[in-house]
Amino acid sequence: MGIGYNGRVNDPQAAPAEEGSAGPAPGAAGPTGRARTGGASAPTGGASAQAGGASAPTGDASVQAGGASAPTGDASVQAGGASAPTGGASAQADGPAARTDGGPAARTDGGPARAPRPARRRNTAPPREDVLAAAMATIAERGLDGLTMAGLGRDVGMSSGHLLYYFRTKDELLLRTLEWSEGRLGAERGALLSRHDLPVAGRLAAYVELYVPDGPRDPHWTLWLEVWNRSQYAGDDARDRQAAIEGAWHRDLVALIAEGVSRGELRPVDPDRYAARLRALLDGFSVHVAVGLPGTGRAQVLAQVREHLAETLLSGS
Repeated sequence: MGIGYNGRVNDPQAAPAEEGSAGPAPGAAGPTGRARTGGASAPTGGASAQAGGASAPTGDASVQAGGASAPTGDASVQAGGASAPTGGASAQADGPAARTDGGPAARTDGGPARAPRPARRRNTAPPREDVLAAAMATIAERGLDGLTMAGLGRDVGMSSGHLLYYFRTKDELLLRTLEWSEGRLGAERGALLSRHDLPVAGRLAAYVELYVPDGPRDPHWTLWLEVWNRSQYAGDDARDRQAAIEGAWHRDLVALIAEGVSRGELRPVDPDRYAARLRALLDGFSVHVAVGLPGTGRAQVLAQVREHLAETLLSGS
């Protein structure tokens, strides 16, 4: 999935009318009021000068001489040519209107046209998976104490404020990261357990090896322990999501044991009850490995689990 946030893009500034491009029409009033010479009144919100033409219905000052009205939102200068329908200042003298949309502005003094102003580059947020992968990498390198919103933001090019916008709290960030990690493990677990050409005992051994941590400070187990430690203060939604993680491991193990029993490769045990007890054993050993308890390294734990399975589950052992 992916996460995005947008930077603001400024509109190009309007090209101002050239200084000295037009002066007041004959008979024009001062800064306030209206001027009329041989024509109708100029009902505008600001000063308007008109000479020999129709009214200039503009929101600001408009200068017109011998031509049609200039329906603009700001100042417009026209002399002997068509109207200049722009939102900003416009200068026209028997030629094209001045551009206000960022394109080349028409010059009335013979100078070169102005180049368009480039738009500001739009910012994009990295995909959410990249953020979660960076969080897991930080845990692996510096531990949970090294994972901060500010530090993670620097790693992925986001501010801590944007991270809080997407994840709300650090607890939510940790749970999302655990769910992402569990999703990857789940895909690997599913690929192993779906190998029906392999004996159940072999797939069961692979399940156990995937379950037990690689060693002390295993990042996945470090995160798992932290999330469960915080769960006593978590809301119902967070606890349900944690239970879903555990439920996936349990269901896969129950299905594997049931298959082994039906094929005669395992002893006739209750798959659900046996799976619950085996996972409790794996959880206890895994915590010992993750915290580095002496005498309970990964190799020792795997050997003890294999012995337990041979004594209680494997047929013909």
